[in-house]
Amino acid sequence: MLSSLLRTPFATMHKRLVDLLPETRDRLAKIRRGHGNKVLGPITVEQIIGGMRGIKGLLTQTSRLDAFKGIKFRGLSLPECQIRLPSVRREPIPEAMFYLLITGEVPSNDEAEDLKKDIAERAQTFPNYVEKIVNSLSKDLHPMSQLSIGVLALQNESEFAQAIRRGEKRGNLWQSALEDSLNLISRIPKLAAMIYVNKYRDGKLGEIRENADLSENFCRMMGYHDEKFWELMRLYLTIHCDHEGGNVSAHTTHLVGSALSDPYLSYSAGLNGLAGPLHGLANQECLRFILGMKEAIGESPSEIDIEKYLKDTLAKGFVIPGYGHAVLRVTDPRFVCQMEFAQRYMPNDVLCKLVASLYKVAPRVLKDLGKVSNPYPNVDAHSGALLTHFGMTEYDFYTVLFGVSRAIGVCASFVWSRALALPIIRPASVTMENLEEFVRKT
Repeated sequence: MLSSLLRTPFATMHKRLVDLLPETRDRLAKIRRGHGNKVLGPITVEQIIGGMRGIKGLLTQTSRLDAFKGIKFRGLSLPECQIRLPSVRREPIPEAMFYLLITGEVPSNDEAEDLKKDIAERAQTFPNYVEKIVNSLSKDLHPMSQLSIGVLALQNESEFAQAIRRGEKRGNLWQSALEDSLNLISRIPKLAAMIYVNKYRDGKLGEIRENADLSENFCRMMGYHDEKFWELMRLYLTIHCDHEGGNVSAHTTHLVGSALSDPYLSYSAGLNGLAGPLHGLANQECLRFILGMKEAIGESPSEIDIEKYLKDTLAKGFVIPGYGHAVLRVTDPRFVCQMEFAQRYMPNDVLCKLVASLYKVAPRVLKDLGKVSNPYPNVDAHSGALLTHFGMTEYDFYTVLFGVSRAIGVCASFVWSRALALPIIRPASVTMENLEEFVRKT
């Protein structure tokens, strides 16, 4: 840890957290001491059976999802992040977002620049043995399986695990958690890029540039040199980095981390949750739907054509991928950001125009069904079309991009969970007999 403290970016964030921790810990202690027995709300039988939807059961500092305003990162909306965070062109650099999530403060240009250089340097210390492991994997193995294996292999480098072994006090574990988090965020783009070039290209990895941000270096390593694609990657990594603590990948990482597993073990578990078709594969399904619609009714369909296609789809028992959300009751601001990006950089792209046309019709069609709580598009409705525009058509890899992004948010949360010494998560469970008995008594 002492060697890391000599690094300016680590030292800056470390000092800021040292300054913030006493007040934050005191706030939490006062809440617990003075209001620990207060009831936040009822829990229904439906919520227990239905995936615990809407139950308030996790403490997450980094972001908050409002049903009518969308996601806010440390109190900042996406448009506010685009304006206030240090950026290249318009979109924030991932390093600035991590700084915001960790400290709750907007970094200065110098602070963001220092962190950018530090992350680029850390990326170049990628362990050789992990490269050998990743390069030995079968090309037939799913990219998400490879990513999870790679993150697990990096676990041998964990400062957090070493701190546990030497008996570090729990109140100090956040320091090694921060070190591991910076290393993981720095190295996961190279890991993902290795998987990409091994599976889809010639196996040759592009070079990292010390003066480039994480997004540009990630794209360069994969072989993408279009600056607009770098800008898209900045947007992509921003909008997917965090989404409260209840989604599967964030929740899983938090759950495993609560057992004092290190960030590598914890996030590998989170990635396995992200790989599930109900969580991280939605953007692929959305793109397939758009391509299928294009095949069926052409590149420039009328609103009447689209409405008929959607009604036929729904009549067959299928859904419209990318529409609806478990929490949101408005158009996802992350969708809006992507649509604005498309209008700015690729106004004539066929797939992006189809996405925009679908947006004009689908909410109305879904509203007419009468039982849809949210007929509006979510983040997944647009990203596949944008990636396809730049030639990234390897759909199985899209979730890996999601995984690179989500590391930023869950690592920031991991650090704060250890800083606040949050306990191991151990909720109670019930049987159907318990539920039946409860219902009889009430």
